[in-house]
Amino acid sequence: MSYLEKLFGFDGQVAVVIGGTGVLCGEMAEGLAAAGAHVVIAGRSEERGAARVASIEAKGGKASFAAVDTTSKVSIQGLCDKVLAEHGKVDAVINGAGVNSATPYFEIEADEFDNIIRSNLNGTHFSCQVFGKVMLEAGGGAILNIGSVTSYLPLSKVFTYSASKAAILNLTQNVAREFAPHKVRVNCLCPGFFPAEQNRKILSEERIADIMRHTPMDRFGDAEELIGATLLLLSKTAGSFITGEAIYVDGGFTSMTI
Repeated sequence: MSYLEKLFGFDGQVAVVIGGTGVLCGEMAEGLAAAGAHVVIAGRSEERGAARVASIEAKGGKASFAAVDTTSKVSIQGLCDKVLAEHGKVDAVINGAGVNSATPYFEIEADEFDNIIRSNLNGTHFSCQVFGKVMLEAGGGAILNIGSVTSYLPLSKVFTYSASKAAILNLTQNVAREFAPHKVRVNCLCPGFFPAEQNRKILSEERIADIMRHTPMDRFGDAEELIGATLLLLSKTAGSFITGEAIYVDGGFTSMTI
């Protein structure tokens, strides 16, 4: 085994990617599988989950699909129980399921607001509770919560999503402090603007132009550009002293002041 393989390898590890049926977390799952992990793709869509599993297996990786509803702690507990029954352990978890909305502030109804908070914030919290307990009992593990540039800066037109992602970063920091003495690390990966399903629904030509004016690299990110930060933050070796942190993969968006 080379030094880099030791730093960033995941051979023999089990990684659960909640939201792995989506574009961004799906690519992160591909990266973990390429590094040697057995990846459990967890989400609502069995069809998209099966497609991602097939993609990973076609490249020589190991993966399986498990259904989960992140708005339900019971469902997340069922996912955890299934993974433990099939694999006996959980080394790493990504909490990346979420929804967005461009409904104007004075027009959003309580049901839509609550759904975004339940899916994004509550789901992350439930997963940290459920999988975190297993990791604490096992004596180690790593959790990666998916935030956003809106964890750091408010973003117009998506205020509920923005609020939920800011809360996820704060939750990450608090849980990291709670889990650190038990050798369980919790970090936050905050993507900038990527051509994922959520963004396509709200990105008009005018909004894209505005985003590019505030992105020094003057382009959208490619999903595979999230893999490096993912492997670092979940690695038992390379990321062993990193917890409670946020890494922004955003082309410089959060560095812009004017």
